[in-house]
Order: sequence, then C-alpha cells, then structure tokens
Amino acid sequence: MSKAWIVDDDLWKLIEPVLPPWPDKAPGPRPLPDRLCLQGILFVLHTGIGWEDLPQELGFGSGMTCWRRLERWTEAAVFDQVHQILLTKLNAANRIDWSRAAMDGSHIDAKKGGTGTGPSPVNRGKPGSKHHLICDGHGTPIHVLTSGANVPDISRALDLLDGYPPIAGRRGRPRRRFDTLLADKGYSSDAFRRACHERGTEPIIPKPKTAGFKGLGKLRYVVEQTFALLHQFRRLAVRWERRLDIHDGLVGLACVLICWRRLINWIR
Repeated sequence: MSKAWIVDDDLWKLIEPVLPPWPDKAPGPRPLPDRLCLQGILFVLHTGIGWEDLPQELGFGSGMTCWRRLERWTEAAVFDQVHQILLTKLNAANRIDWSRAAMDGSHIDAKKGGTGTGPSPVNRGKPGSKHHLICDGHGTPIHVLTSGANVPDISRALDLLDGYPPIAGRRGRPRRRFDTLLADKGYSSDAFRRACHERGTEPIIPKPKTAGFKGLGKLRYVVEQTFALLHQFRRLAVRWERRLDIHDGLVGLACVLICWRRLINWIR
C-alpha cells in the first residue's frame, strides 16, 4: 500500500472542479490546499489511523483540519458527484454491465456507536452497522447505504434500487434500471418483486425454504467481491465515526477510488 493516498493528477482534475470554493473573506489563517487535505483524508481511509494520530510531518495538516474539510465536502456531496462522473465515464466506455445487478448487505463493527448503528446479530449484540450495496454485473459499486446492523436487508432494498440517479454516457436517455436483479433469500418479498417488475427489472430472488436457483451464487459473487474491495479501506472495515454523514462521506470516497481504478485499468 505504498503511498496509496497520493492523489493521481488525472483524478484530481475530476475532483477539483466539484469542490466548493473557500470563502474569500473567511476569518483565520490561509487554509491548507484542498489537495493536501484530500491526501490526509485518503491516508486515514487507507490506514484506518485515528484522525488525531495523522502524522503532521507528511504535510497534510492536522487530523482535525482534514476532518473539517471532509465535513465540508460531505455536506456539498462532492464524492457523490465525482462517483456519478466516473460511472458516466465507465458507461461511455461500455464498462457497465446493464444485463444484471446484484445487491446484498454486510455487517461491520461500530466501535463508538452513533447514528446508523444497532445491536449486531452476528457479534453478540454489540454496536454495529451494515453496508447495503448494489453493483452491476462487473462488481462496479453503483450505490451504498449505511444502516444499523439490526436492520433487515429487505427494508433498504427499494432505497438501494431508487437511490441513485440515472447514468449518462451513452446515446439516448440516461439509464438507471438493470435487466435483472440478483439477490439472496433475505430480499424475498412479493411486494419487492412487484416493485422490481414495475421498474422494468426482473428479480431473481430465491424463496425461503427452497433450494434456490442453480448457479445463482456464481453470478452473485461480484457483490461479495465489491464488499471486499470496499472493506480493504481499513477505516471502513470497522466504523469509527460516530456521525453517519462523515462515515458515508468516506464510503463515497472509497466508491470513487474503486471506480477510478476500474476506469484507468481499462484505459491502460
């Protein structure tokens, strides 16, 4: 993970125009450059180090300087916007698989509690959160939500399905709906199946107490692969942020990095 927090020049060209401008008459000393603050945030995201432990000798400023910049950018939905830009570029390159999507949930511990946490059913009732994810057939993250660990997958299914804007990049109208949706028995609901059909998506969801669909696991593995990529960022593998918006801001940044790597790997 050598210097994984260094911001690529081409990625910075995408991010910089989306950043909110600093007020001309803001009180206090001249703010640290945005790019250095972003690298400090990336350092925390990659290593999982506490904000208060961010090494100042790296030139990123203090941990609270980076945290406040993250707060500002999260409020402006910066990383959501950049994520959407990258999805558009991937779609223009025909790198989004519209034939199928997959969704699932994954538990993480929440060491400090806070909003969007709850007793974890997989960790003896300790505070935890759950990431709810929908990805395309290649495993590209399309939308991620965070809830308490005790929230059933099905309760956030429609939020995942409807929670992201249409993706442009190809001729014709921007597209949102996938041809099919793959999910496990935790999403088995007649109401949800109807909702999928109303949106032009064929749900492939096994019913409880059945053997399921042969070969479904081989198609759904992409969502587990995407969770593995998301949780390689150590600050996301365990939730340390009490504030849900700050945690979700880091999740959005991780989605940006995953999509960026897929784009440059395809180009190169």
